[in-house]
Amino acid sequence: MNLVNMLEKGGPACETKTLGNYIWDDLPDPDKWADCVHCGMCLEACPTYQETGEEQHSPRGRVYLIQAVAEGKIDINEAFSKPVFDCLDCRACETACPADVQVGGLIEEARGQIRQAMPLKGFKGTVSKTVLNGIFPNKKRLNMLGGLMRFYQKSGMQTIARKTGVLNVMPNHMKDMEAILPEVGKPVLGRYPEEVPAEGKAKERVGMLTGCVMDIMFSDVNEATIRVLNHNGFEVGLPKQQGCCGALHIHAGDRKTGKELAKRNIEAFKDFDKVLVNAAGCGCALQEYDELFRNDPEMLPLAEEFSEKIEDVSKFLYDNDFKRPKSAINTKITYHDACHLAHGQGVRFEPRQLLQEIPGVEMVDLPDADRCCGSAGIYNLTHPEMAGKLLDRKMDDIPDNVEMISMGNPGCMLQIAMGVKKHGRSEKVVHTIQLLDWAYEKDKQLLKS
Repeated sequence: MNLVNMLEKGGPACETKTLGNYIWDDLPDPDKWADCVHCGMCLEACPTYQETGEEQHSPRGRVYLIQAVAEGKIDINEAFSKPVFDCLDCRACETACPADVQVGGLIEEARGQIRQAMPLKGFKGTVSKTVLNGIFPNKKRLNMLGGLMRFYQKSGMQTIARKTGVLNVMPNHMKDMEAILPEVGKPVLGRYPEEVPAEGKAKERVGMLTGCVMDIMFSDVNEATIRVLNHNGFEVGLPKQQGCCGALHIHAGDRKTGKELAKRNIEAFKDFDKVLVNAAGCGCALQEYDELFRNDPEMLPLAEEFSEKIEDVSKFLYDNDFKRPKSAINTKITYHDACHLAHGQGVRFEPRQLLQEIPGVEMVDLPDADRCCGSAGIYNLTHPEMAGKLLDRKMDDIPDNVEMISMGNPGCMLQIAMGVKKHGRSEKVVHTIQLLDWAYEKDKQLLKS
């Protein structure tokens, strides 16, 4: 009897809290690979397999490797680590899988084991500790970073750096990212009151995750989201105790920090029945807190209750009969499905409907709209070559006759904006909620005139 069968039957493997060569805390879940029959339906959905044609870079190949470690057939080493971390965790394979194998959850659990067995060292280890552990979980440091970025943009330092060629010392993908940095505003959290009243009589009180990257680099999108919700009769709660969702840490295999951040958010939003999110990656992570605490009987009930509260703002507005704007936004738009919205949360129809209900908006279909753009959290920084190939494919698919590209995730917005610049195109990259906000603002101006 192998170790997987022992676990399923409650044998010795359960008692020792090990699973083959997985000997660290937070063991992977055998139920997640039990239904995989290696049929290959996932192959053509997987961006890394499409690019490489290599089995170890396919979903079924990765599932096989993860199971093989559990059965003691292979060790946790670089040959195992590379294909697991080369995965985008885009979840396209889950959409394609007829057996509903949770490949994304398996990948994240395997990464947790790898990082405990093989901690990052040297430069990569220093960067990880400084950025993921030192800045993102700490709101003061994160806000300080945002302040430095604002100073860099507004003081003239950015202009000087670009003109003098100082940026040429940076790796190309970092230089490309700097070139498309949005204008950094002041974070919503702490600047807005903790309770933002609805326009007129409130229909409901909802919580809102402001996020970390979203509130630093896209605070204008957070502001637009609050306005749109207020205009639709919702009071918006912004508890100051909230913080980073932990998605980047979980993707990186740092489940310990991910759990610490999750506990903070579970506590911060305990008094809300509904928590809305405008960032696909964050929303997917929050909805999966119950999976994160699967092996923690004390936290699991709280995590399950919390995960049920989470909803993408576009779906929430559509399901709650949002106000149809009367003013036109005359433009042609194509819509990109963020992976963790389409594949992770199953939200595809609702954001498109929000856009189609805006007068003057002409929707143009994007081929393979739900194929990953290569952002994938910080994948475009850790795997710039593969991310660049995926971005080129995405840009080749963007219709030539559109003026805007809409989506619901900050990472995708940065990545596709980089693609627009790199390919010499002119489309404006926007968040779906921004379009609705602009139409509402035009409605208000008409009422005043």
